[in-house]
Amino acid sequence: MAKRALSVTLEADNVTWLKARLRATGGRGVSEIIDRLVTEARAATPSDVPRSVVGTIEIDADDPLLDTADDALRALVETSISRPATVRERT
Repeated sequence: MAKRALSVTLEADNVTWLKARLRATGGRGVSEIIDRLVTEARAATPSDVPRSVVGTIEIDADDPLLDTADDALRALVETSISRPATVRERT
């Protein structure tokens, strides 16, 4: 299977753990360890857990071609950004 580059930001402790796993298993790199962990996690996922977003979106029967989707999304965004935001700075 083809591999793709991905940028990952991890806590320092997790990076240390990954490097220790790399030394313990003799892997080729941290990417290989992460790839193996994801593969194992996917294999351990019960089959009834959805692995896709297919079927999770409902399209309005009155607008099957999504002709009014732009207007609907604009309205949602406008509503969201018009709410006051509370910002707190840490001392």
